[in-house]
Amino acid sequence: MTVTVRFAPSPTGLIHIGNVRSALHNWLFALQHGGRFVLRFDDTDRERSRVEYMEAIERDLRWLGVEPHRIVRQSDRDGIYAAAADRLKAMGRLYPCYETADELERRRKRQLARGLPPIYDRAALSLTDEDRVHLEAEGRHPHWRFRLDGRPVTWIDLVRGEQTVDTASLSDPVLIRADGTWLYTLPSVVDDIDLGITHVIRGEDHVTNTGAQIEIFEALGGPVPTFAHTNLIATTTGEALSKRLGSLSVASLREAGYEPMTVASLAVLIGTSDEIHPWPDLPGLAAHMDLAHVSGSTARFDPHELDVLNARLVHALDYAAVEDRLAALGVNAGAGVDPAVFWEVVRPNLTRVAEAADWWRIVVEGPDRSPAGREAADPAFLAEARRLLPPEPWDETTWAAWTKAVGIATGRKGRELFLPLRLALTGRDHGPELKRLLPLIGWRRTSARLP
Repeated sequence: MTVTVRFAPSPTGLIHIGNVRSALHNWLFALQHGGRFVLRFDDTDRERSRVEYMEAIERDLRWLGVEPHRIVRQSDRDGIYAAAADRLKAMGRLYPCYETADELERRRKRQLARGLPPIYDRAALSLTDEDRVHLEAEGRHPHWRFRLDGRPVTWIDLVRGEQTVDTASLSDPVLIRADGTWLYTLPSVVDDIDLGITHVIRGEDHVTNTGAQIEIFEALGGPVPTFAHTNLIATTTGEALSKRLGSLSVASLREAGYEPMTVASLAVLIGTSDEIHPWPDLPGLAAHMDLAHVSGSTARFDPHELDVLNARLVHALDYAAVEDRLAALGVNAGAGVDPAVFWEVVRPNLTRVAEAADWWRIVVEGPDRSPAGREAADPAFLAEARRLLPPEPWDETTWAAWTKAVGIATGRKGRELFLPLRLALTGRDHGPELKRLLPLIGWRRTSARLP
């Protein structure tokens, strides 16, 4: 048996870190078992589904390193769903119902008032052929429900252990709307059978659905997959993630300059018993991932953790890994500074790779000088520092030798000595070690920045 998993987003918006968590759980599980990953677009909602969202989802997955072995669209598969529905109808498991939404709501309220569970009472099963003809003559169109067995359905969940759902406590699920369109459940089960899905790894909000879906799998004679239901992600304020939170979309995180493995590592590791730290690649993360380590409580997503993890990942990137990106940012040898040496100097102070462009500008062109910064300058002190500049060649000992001489000449030490020089050279009160940065700036540029 080849392990086959699927990620099944609805292309009605941009995917967020919660969606990515599900995609990565499936992709990493496939990597662990030498299996296959199917990207299935659940686009049966014709009004809201968009081709541009499908393209965006594929682009986001590729950025993360997820390359589907197969891509399918439910909108192309109506025929197999109709065939499955016909089989269920012939078996008496799919039956027509004519109640309107208002009628169903009034019925639920009466049941609640009587202390009864608000589940569908299967009144439609008692309709005669004559009743149905009469209702359709009134202009009513049926929706179709799957008749559940009303029994305990048990499975071994890879995250939650043994699970049981008593389908007697559930309403018979609607599989086909009155307008003839499919709801999620039937196409999902039919696809899982047809595509050979062996493992369904998804959010815990589907646990109850699984009981009903297993009955549909069995009714259609298909093998029942192994299920794993992972905890959901919420923001630190407790708000559930949704597509309307555009700031947490994968596209926005990519545009903000986060590394794909930062996003992948956090998405997979939050809400588990494992330490959260950035893994350098997906195979390494796959070897580490264990669904049994997923917590039973909601995972809390703190965007600040992305910055912490991203900085750790960036600090470990060698020049070869970022050379092309730095070149695109304008970091090149044409300015007389070795980009590889520059990267080694500035990377410990970066949170994102793109921030290197600011330091390159500072090294090559000089700092931006705000009016406040000019007013704070001490011309006499800086002029003395300029007079004491040692001759080139410069190396990492130059900064210490220069500041020692300036300190002796001016009587300054500590912050009073170092900060004015840092501000004059970089325009910032923090940044890379000046003993390493000064040789990159060089005598000519340093001299020009001092009055």
